[in-house]
Amino acid sequence: MRPHKLRFGWLDALILTVVFGLIGYVLHRAQSHFHYNWDWRLIPGYFARYDSARGGWVLNLLGQGLLVTVRLALWGGLLAALIGGVMGVCRVARGLFPRLLSRTYVELIRNLPPLVFIFIFYFFISGQLMPVLDVESRIADAGPETLRVLALLFGPPELLPNFLSGLICLALFEGAYVTEIVRAGIEAVPKGQWEAARALGMDAGQVMGEVVLPQAIQKMIPPLAGQFISLVKDSSLISLISIQEMTFAGTELAVSSGRVFEVWLTVAALYFLLCFGLARLFRRLEQRLRRRGHYLR
Repeated sequence: MRPHKLRFGWLDALILTVVFGLIGYVLHRAQSHFHYNWDWRLIPGYFARYDSARGGWVLNLLGQGLLVTVRLALWGGLLAALIGGVMGVCRVARGLFPRLLSRTYVELIRNLPPLVFIFIFYFFISGQLMPVLDVESRIADAGPETLRVLALLFGPPELLPNFLSGLICLALFEGAYVTEIVRAGIEAVPKGQWEAARALGMDAGQVMGEVVLPQAIQKMIPPLAGQFISLVKDSSLISLISIQEMTFAGTELAVSSGRVFEVWLTVAALYFLLCFGLARLFRRLEQRLRRRGHYLR
């Protein structure tokens, strides 16, 4: 079925006029009521600066924060998908213990405020898990090539324990919602598919891996895309435990420079560009999977 062409009509023009009018009104009120003097000249320097000692350009606070946010989103999304995938399968398992474990995990996180959960688990992970992993001594013993790889993947090696603690907290929090998406996707597969697979002599693992999950994944893509975008925005909560991502950098810059509106509008624009770009990317992926599924049928 050929999609309808989008047309720009009078209603679209009216909506755009209202939106731009509201933006202009807000800017006018900010200028007249707060007597705020706008100055955007400092913003580019917050992304990168020239380091005379190194003889080249290096990332400044806002550029570093953006890079940390991207790393948190990528690694957090992968880890949350792994946790949510395992727990989602456990949610529909026949055994009592896997179902109880996964449900306890989901209900614990869904019924706690995000900040409370992050604070509790951050101090637990930092105080208990990091010493067990012995991350700091491993970094101290690592060679130059290993340190370069770690810096590329996770940021400055000296901040790796702090980054990992925040990453695990974020992944555990987001993984609970991924768990419910996986459970709903699996349960959306018609029961006849399960029964037909069993009638062919497949065991439970084959039914899940070869029949159910391939169909369920297509149904999971839209909600998983939304959850991944939410993860990008939720990563701002990690700033409260001193992870130097974009919101943390924005807070420091707004306080030190006094350019509150410029800094926070820039941070908001960066989050918007990240989330909008991801939304477009997932939309293309969803359309491709839909066309592929239609072709296979």
